[in-house]
Amino acid sequence: MQTFALADEASDLSAVFVPGAGMIGVSLSDNGVELLGQRRGLEAYVSAGKTMGVPLLHPWANRLSAHDYTVTGETVVLAPDAAGVHSDGNGLPMHGLLAASPDWQVRSATAGELVAEFDFGARPELLASFPFPHRLTLAATLAERRLRIRTTLTATSSKPVPVSFGFHPYFQIQGEPRGQWRVELPERRHLALDGLSIPTGEGARQQAEAFELGERLFDDGYDEIAPGAVFAVSAGGRRIEVAFDEGYPCAQIFAPAGEDVICFEPMTAPANALRSGDQLRFASPGVPFGAEFSIRVS
Repeated sequence: MQTFALADEASDLSAVFVPGAGMIGVSLSDNGVELLGQRRGLEAYVSAGKTMGVPLLHPWANRLSAHDYTVTGETVVLAPDAAGVHSDGNGLPMHGLLAASPDWQVRSATAGELVAEFDFGARPELLASFPFPHRLTLAATLAERRLRIRTTLTATSSKPVPVSFGFHPYFQIQGEPRGQWRVELPERRHLALDGLSIPTGEGARQQAEAFELGERLFDDGYDEIAPGAVFAVSAGGRRIEVAFDEGYPCAQIFAPAGEDVICFEPMTAPANALRSGDQLRFASPGVPFGAEFSIRVS
């Protein structure tokens, strides 16, 4: 499977993407030190959708509360064995449809930038579960110790396309105990979740804060995140910042038990937005939707 490496001319920061496995980012390395959680590795992502690195979640981020949804009067039923459908431990549709898809086409590749496209509208087996023809363009750019990932969704028919995608980057700080990682979070609203991790619609505003991760665990949803807001983790003289530059007012923070990783997940809408309609936006024909986040290492 072909990999594409990006290099930062001004530093020892490098990144690797695999277009033939869902355009996933599999490495972000600073002077040879890996910063992305590898978990079970690329093979498990390709064979079973087990996330690692920086995967794209599309056309819904995280999970839906059932196997059907209605958008603009159109009801869709997801067959459990439909192409691309994966389920969480409760049997709910998880992480969209494009995990490890081999159908990304590289449009340009240089030492510092990789651009790839996915023609969703050309895949009838995917349209059965998300009947909104569109094209995705993903541009990854590495420069000045910052990896920028920009996603553009363009409607390719007369239908507006609901926008509820996100990314699930896993970060690690090797050689430093998880409990000593310092986490910094911006102002945000904490979403109340039900027992299946679905937002209830309720929430509470939280101020910016910084703390040692210690034994704290996270699998929490947030919204009301301002453009440019920064999430960060640091330890041992290394700092990883995730800036929600444009188009991502929602987030998930994931720091599970038994794994030395933390995730700051940019999302265009909260989990279950295709069913709830909460904060669901659309890419109209002739008006592409763009969103960008960036990872800065210092």
